[in-house]
Amino acid sequence: MVEFGRVLTAMVTPFNEEGGVDYEAAGKLARRLVENGSDGVVVAGTTGESPTLSDEEKLKLFATVVEAIGGRAVVIAGTGSNNTQKSVELTREAEKTGVDGIMAVAPYYNKPPQEGLYRHYRAIAGATSLPVMVYNVPGRTAVNIAPATM
Repeated sequence: MVEFGRVLTAMVTPFNEEGGVDYEAAGKLARRLVENGSDGVVVAGTTGESPTLSDEEKLKLFATVVEAIGGRAVVIAGTGSNNTQKSVELTREAEKTGVDGIMAVAPYYNKPPQEGLYRHYRAIAGATSLPVMVYNVPGRTAVNIAPATM
């Protein structure tokens, strides 16, 4: 089992003047976070503007951060969305980039029942050998995952 550590930093995604992801700055930021005590970084979560990034941008960002950190800390990839199949596919691709774990937000907008949430996360967990972190943020998703659901 992967140990995530005590200090996981939700990393922002830096952008360049043209509005594209600044991968060089992302690598520098990831290194800086680890040098200053982060045991791991969460990439492409809410703080990292995940909903505004394409899957291709996310995958390149995951690979960039994995390379920049070089095994000195864990990398958690945000692969969740309100579409279970899309989350499953992105999770499979993210694993190939060398990340250490997956973080998946509850499906937003759709407001699934608890059984739907359970099935959503079961599908994601079944698509990877990596540990999956359930990201419950009802203020952003308008759905709360009950502890009994997981």
